[in-house]
Amino acid sequence: MFKECCPELIPVMEQVAAENPHIAKLIERHQELNKIIDEVEAGREHMDELELEKLKKEKLHIKDEVYAAVVEYKKEKGI
Repeated sequence: MFKECCPELIPVMEQVAAENPHIAKLIERHQELNKIIDEVEAGREHMDELELEKLKKEKLHIKDEVYAAVVEYKKEKGI
């Protein structure tokens, strides 16, 4: 999930998720999307190309929202 792109943020992300149920749900959804996309791209599942692109955009939007929450949390806490 986020470990590939920003492993240094994982501890803060876990703290944000523990304090914010919305962010926790977004992280869960991101993980679900990651699994689905991986299965389709590996050829183990079939999906319309447009639907796959829609899921990728949703995943990116979630990543942006979670990242923004982490940055805001760090700013608030002075981390």
